[in-house]
Amino acid sequence: MRNFFCLTALLAVLLLLNGCKSSENEARQINVTWELISNFTDVDHGFDARFNLANNSDLTLNDKNWALFFNMSPRPIQANKTQQPATVQHINGDWYKMTPNAGFSLAPGDSTEIRYSGMEAIIKLTDAPMGLYFVFYDKDGKEENVVEVANYRVLPFSRKEQQLRGKDDQLPLHTAAKRYQDNLALSLVGANQLQQIVPSPVKMTTGGGTLTLDNKLPIYYGAGLENEARFLGKKLKERTGTDFSVQSGTSGKGIILTTGAVSVNGVGKEAYKLGIDANGVAITGSDAAGVFYGVQSLLALLPTEAYLKPSASVALTYAQVEDAPRFQFRSMHLDVSRNFQTKETILRWLDLLAFYKINHFLFYTTEDEGWRIEIDDLPELTQVGAQREHTAGGMAAPVLHPSYGSGPKAYDETKHGSGFYTKADFIEILKYANERHIKVIPELNFPGHARAAIKSMEARYNRLMKEGKEKEANEYRLIDPDDKSVYLSAQAYKDNVVSVARESTYHFYEKVVDEIAKMYTEAGLKLDTFHAGGDEVPEGVWTKSPQAAQLLKENPAIKDPKNLQSYFFGKLLKRLEKRNLSIHGWEEVALTKSPEGKYLPNPDFVGKKVVPYIWNNIFDLDLGNRLANAGYPVVLCNVTNFYFDLAYNNDPQEPGLYWGGFVDTRANWTFAPFDMFKTTYRTSLGQPLNFAGLEKMKPEARKNVIGLESQLWCETVKGREMMEYYSLPKLLGFAESAWAAERPWETIENREAREKAIQTGWNVFANTLAQRELPRLATLNGGYNYRLPLPGALLENGTLKANIEYPGLSIRYTTDGSEPTAQSALYSAPVKVSGTVKLKSFDAAGRSSRTMVVDGNVQ
Repeated sequence: MRNFFCLTALLAVLLLLNGCKSSENEARQINVTWELISNFTDVDHGFDARFNLANNSDLTLNDKNWALFFNMSPRPIQANKTQQPATVQHINGDWYKMTPNAGFSLAPGDSTEIRYSGMEAIIKLTDAPMGLYFVFYDKDGKEENVVEVANYRVLPFSRKEQQLRGKDDQLPLHTAAKRYQDNLALSLVGANQLQQIVPSPVKMTTGGGTLTLDNKLPIYYGAGLENEARFLGKKLKERTGTDFSVQSGTSGKGIILTTGAVSVNGVGKEAYKLGIDANGVAITGSDAAGVFYGVQSLLALLPTEAYLKPSASVALTYAQVEDAPRFQFRSMHLDVSRNFQTKETILRWLDLLAFYKINHFLFYTTEDEGWRIEIDDLPELTQVGAQREHTAGGMAAPVLHPSYGSGPKAYDETKHGSGFYTKADFIEILKYANERHIKVIPELNFPGHARAAIKSMEARYNRLMKEGKEKEANEYRLIDPDDKSVYLSAQAYKDNVVSVARESTYHFYEKVVDEIAKMYTEAGLKLDTFHAGGDEVPEGVWTKSPQAAQLLKENPAIKDPKNLQSYFFGKLLKRLEKRNLSIHGWEEVALTKSPEGKYLPNPDFVGKKVVPYIWNNIFDLDLGNRLANAGYPVVLCNVTNFYFDLAYNNDPQEPGLYWGGFVDTRANWTFAPFDMFKTTYRTSLGQPLNFAGLEKMKPEARKNVIGLESQLWCETVKGREMMEYYSLPKLLGFAESAWAAERPWETIENREAREKAIQTGWNVFANTLAQRELPRLATLNGGYNYRLPLPGALLENGTLKANIEYPGLSIRYTTDGSEPTAQSALYSAPVKVSGTVKLKSFDAAGRSSRTMVVDGNVQ
């Protein structure tokens, strides 16, 4: 009898498994198509879109047995004006679902269309729904199977109403003809006019002779410079294929690295002098960092051919260089929480930052969508906070739901939603950066942007409560469980803000800081700078929290829940001051709100080692000036110039965001830090900005601008290749703005004269990118996935005219419909064409742009 029951149970399990397998196979035969209908709707800045479901399976979809989940760049959904077969609704963050309405039925062989509308126009393929998966339910409404959509297609954005953000969008479409007209302002310059080093040194002169650089020249180093000498030896071996002798000492013909009293342009830190003559190479730095940057300039002076075709010896033109940075703080921010990047990707990135003399790295490892660093005694931070997966529990479940197309399965190898750095990984990154004179700044963003931490600590709370350990369970809890506040964050989260009234919130923050400090100690470093985030705390938080109400009652001076953010930061600051930390944060950490909700500089934190980072120069145009004038040391990271995640242009196929406009390499290069009004003229929709009555930066406040930072937020960045594509060559333009001395055009008041001077300088830089820097990136540190621009093109009476944004790139084309290759016809002058013409730009390394198509039959 016992065997009979076991056999029956086994058969039931097999039938269940086969049923699940069968429904999974059926689900893979359901095709999904998504189309943006229009951004020109009867609601300003709205959009209309539709899904089409084609049921090619043998399974009938009814009004209870399925739902479709997906991620989409977060936008509010509007109620349908007409009855639809199914309803699209927002869940949380960028997580949405479509559920069938009553009476829905989709039989095998049938298809249906579901329309929906929302706010905030869509113009990019990277905005389209992603990470789609079906959830199938049994007759009792329980989840039976979760299946990713195998056949999904996004229809092209080909019409004006799909490519512009409504009637207010003043920007022209990024067509081939527009590119051609824009590129007419650029011209080819000779090799002798190119910038020899990026970023530009303060002073450089060249002589008439050449030095043969080969391994007959030993590398000699002075005290404390062994790291720099070995670094140079390794890099020269990569270029020549031979080993260079590295020796202690500073005499003899060779490459000599020393420190000494070096000051350039009044700057005595990170300064260097580099000399190349018949006696060899001499690099003298004011400190080890100065020597390191002299080494990078020497490597930059190697001809591009040495990178494309390594040779045992390289001819170096005699030169004398004197150099020092304009700003001592030159930083790159990288978000690895929205989409994870591997340790190996980070190390390669640090090499690139070092080559272009970037000396800080803001490592953004905590966010709503992911916690990426291992912390002792808090395993849930990575067990829960480092992975994303489908959950039947919705927002209430102690897990992170899918975001940014991460799909329903944790640690899916084809996705980038899950992952973290072990302590050993983080320590390795710290050491690697330090060897390259880069300071890694860690971050923990509170009180907002904290969902991954909140969910992790709720999982910890639940675990310990089940074990009967109530005191331990509450030790690091981050929420008021009775809080009924309703809010929506900038990224559309409804539950991403911590309780500022709990002691355990501050205790958690201190715990994380102290554990990270231990990792710095293990790396032989000292943690002296920490980034506290502090941005985008939404309206409505803490308004219905009993804990917050009690705090306000006990502290009547706070007056209003909107002031609790400043209260939180002030209380946190006192604790971090005891750890002798300089506290960096987004601009909100230095602001307070007026009764009307306007941001004002908060005098309470001036002089307390608080450094706000200013991104907002498009909605609050003079904010950076006001904070610098108020006495804050500021880092400028203007969205219109330094946000690498913003798309290069409004081409639907060009990936990226655009809420702050479009940012290309010219925008990174064109920046006047002491008068930002000189280089930003229009809103994100292309409408003129009005600077009348705004506060300018006072001359005495310029010393408060300690530096610049570029940003790469990774909502739309999937993997290393996309990360590099978004950032290169933008990083080079940023490096020029952060290191090079003040450009002459920065002080020209007349706009027409200033624009003319800017264009002259930009033309040289654009040529330098094409002829020197981009081809080198193909092999530098194993090669990077940099972006090459599409050609501009114009057809007039059957004649093709073409040009390029970076003069020195070549244009190749075909007329038979095939893809252009490095062997295709080279465009050199207007040419008669017919049929379908395809064009690409190519560089000296053989890398190419995307393909662009013009129709030679259409006149």
